[in-house]
Amino acid sequence: MTKAELIAQIKEKQSFLCVGLDPDLDKIPKHLLETSDPLFEFCKQIIDSTHPYAIAYKPNTAFFECHGAKGWESLCKTIAYIPKNCLIIADAKRGDIGNTSGYYAKTFFEHMQADAITVAPYMGSDSVLPFLQFENKWVVLLALTSNEGAKDFQLTEGNGKALFEIVLEKSAQWGTPENMMYVVGATRAEDIARVRKLVPDHFFLVPGVGTQGGDLDTVVKYGANDHCGLLVNSSRAIIYASSGTDFAIEAKKEALKMQAQMALHVQRFNL
Repeated sequence: MTKAELIAQIKEKQSFLCVGLDPDLDKIPKHLLETSDPLFEFCKQIIDSTHPYAIAYKPNTAFFECHGAKGWESLCKTIAYIPKNCLIIADAKRGDIGNTSGYYAKTFFEHMQADAITVAPYMGSDSVLPFLQFENKWVVLLALTSNEGAKDFQLTEGNGKALFEIVLEKSAQWGTPENMMYVVGATRAEDIARVRKLVPDHFFLVPGVGTQGGDLDTVVKYGANDHCGLLVNSSRAIIYASSGTDFAIEAKKEALKMQAQMALHVQRFNL
């Protein structure tokens, strides 16, 4: 999916919602455990109920990988089921040197047909560049995350700059706003403006809105650009809105609620 196509979906759906698919067998509705593929069945019903309001889906591969070969099969089926007008982000957080990154890229871009993959930048350019060799595919680079441990390294200051700022300045030379996005956590709203200043034209994937305490209006205020430039992810608040047989209906309600709030902002963007 190209940047222009992504922006067109934001305009059409009046939304910049990304739904995170984190199927935890300990949390999904118990009646689904009786199906032949509970992971896929859960994701399938979430996708069916939310796709009118979402422009992207983010399967977290850890929730599939922990089940071995069967889990990989569920992941492949889930990615294949996501509507083609939605950006598919494999949340795999890969990143290794040389051929290894190249084969990771082939796995998710060629075999699984994902549109994007999350990548850790801390091994440097040769761990990221192989992912950027694929046409109309995206690298979603970890920049400033929302977890507590982010302050251990990302916010460490040296020579007047935080480490995340150095990562942004350097990595912006590797890719372009057409093939690179950045993960920017919503729970650090005071730093979102610092990120946007360094990469004014790139899209941000923003986790942390909802269950983790991030505020959508604040994210838009400090993180949006003229063409929106945001994919705001919500996982648990949507997919686990209910643990009963009505889970898909309740997920739809939560997705619609977020889309309605986003639509007020989309009207102000230059799309």
